[in-house]
Amino acid sequence: MVAFVAFNETMPAEAKDVPSRFDPKSLSPKERAALPRLVEFAKAHRRPCLHSADGQEMRLPQAVCDLLLHVAREMSQGRTVVLMPEGGDLTTQAAADFLGMSRQYLVRLLDEKKLPSHKVGTHRRVRLKDLRAYAAVRNRNRRAILEGMFDEAKAAGLYD
Repeated sequence: MVAFVAFNETMPAEAKDVPSRFDPKSLSPKERAALPRLVEFAKAHRRPCLHSADGQEMRLPQAVCDLLLHVAREMSQGRTVVLMPEGGDLTTQAAADFLGMSRQYLVRLLDEKKLPSHKVGTHRRVRLKDLRAYAAVRNRNRRAILEGMFDEAKAAGLYD
């Protein structure tokens, strides 16, 4: 069993707030150095559990274990991890970054209603689930175009 986190009932409420951004730079050098060992240990012992200060123990669901392992693996490779609910909103810049395009191009997609958005005050926001749906369709269309090009090249004898 692996204990990722220990909670104590006497912890102040603000200490229990979980950030949505996990940056490996926020860890001490010793903690960063321990991440690869943590990943290997967690993989070897597959079902981590939580231990409270008073000795109580609770086994984590497999989906939570997998998520924690993924976060630890990414952080051990120096990558920041951001957790967000699928219905969460992103700014136009964050949405453009997510899709790997310029903000101006994303705004054009929003203006043309090719991607849904909503306003928060005077600012537009895009839901993560809408971005993921758009990206999935875009990727399917790209794959179909590439497969068509491959078929044409093969038919023309340009590919062996």
